[in-house]
Amino acid sequence: MAQTLAPLQQRPDPRGHYAGFGGRYVPETLMQTLIELEREYSAVAADRDFQAELATLLGEYAGRPTPLTRVRRFADSLPGNHRIYLKREDLLHTGAHKLNNSLGQGLLAKRLGKKRIIAETGAGQHGVATATACALLGLECIVYMGAEDMERQKLNVFRMRLLGARVVKVTSGTETLKDATNEAMRDWMANCDDTHYIIGSCVGPHPFPMMVRDFQSVIGIEARGQILEAEGRLPDHLVACVGGGSNSLGLFHPFYDDEAVAFWGVEAEGEGIATGLHAAAVNGGSVGVFHGSMSYVLQDQDGQITPAHSISAGLDYPGIGPEHSFYADTGRAKYVPVSDAEALVALQEISRLEGLIPALETAHAISQVAKMAGELPPEQIILVCFSGRGDKDVFSLQEHISFDE
Repeated sequence: MAQTLAPLQQRPDPRGHYAGFGGRYVPETLMQTLIELEREYSAVAADRDFQAELATLLGEYAGRPTPLTRVRRFADSLPGNHRIYLKREDLLHTGAHKLNNSLGQGLLAKRLGKKRIIAETGAGQHGVATATACALLGLECIVYMGAEDMERQKLNVFRMRLLGARVVKVTSGTETLKDATNEAMRDWMANCDDTHYIIGSCVGPHPFPMMVRDFQSVIGIEARGQILEAEGRLPDHLVACVGGGSNSLGLFHPFYDDEAVAFWGVEAEGEGIATGLHAAAVNGGSVGVFHGSMSYVLQDQDGQITPAHSISAGLDYPGIGPEHSFYADTGRAKYVPVSDAEALVALQEISRLEGLIPALETAHAISQVAKMAGELPPEQIILVCFSGRGDKDVFSLQEHISFDE
């Protein structure tokens, strides 16, 4: 039976900090709810029955383990003769890694006696995953989504509604993920007695960043065993896109103590750091408090959060999780920017060469592999989190890609 929660290592301190990043910067009305959530999560993390139930759902319902796929034609198109593998989270039920966390938190909500679930979503994949988990577990589901994201992710909006969720259009601010999260937080503050907020990434107040990372660590736990079986050794490089940071931490965390394995977190450069139209919190931001925790964020000189931009709705968020911020400051991971244009090129290349159409988020990670290939020593092993499939992005892609008749 697959292990579903990460080992109790690399935990934040008792107040939820990773060397200063993280914590709980929330109104008093939420503090007791968060303390209760942390207490219950600590119990299920050590509860074999809970882990067995989650492992069964991940295996029999969600489709784990997901395979590791070697992409030879894509590798042959690049210099260096590298061996490139994709961890295929696109093959998980609902089409992305998000279901790992939504199933885990859905089971946890039932333990807490919470029958009403709220969530935020940008690209729609977390919303679809949460709506799916709620349908399976018999829970009410409300998903907050920015109006702009609803327009560019029409397919996922329809899927959520088909699954029984109520999708609430958010028209404040930039009408994207940041604003959807704001509205979900307001709902939770007003209804925390009977409502659980399933945060979709490794952001927010403690224990959410730790908890989401643990539920997503099944990615890295599986990948570790699979690459050892395929190659007889660990990879030289792990590469994953980073918005808030759940798919990347899910891959990175089980390799944390393997110092020879390099971590590459790929941020959304948008139209360029210098233009201000980006979502690169590490490369173009500074340390501040946002959505309940201390981390790298996009902010002005007065500490006001500034808008993010990315062609990818799932990376269009003006912050990065506290554990990623810790990785950046300590040098455990390198955070590199990839532009909208570069992601589009990579998406077309991997589609054409391997028959795999990635999500726009995932395409950022694929682009970084292409960019770094010629700079690495030859014959390196590169393992990429293929975090989601691109069906959801076809409407956006049609605006940027055209073909000759």
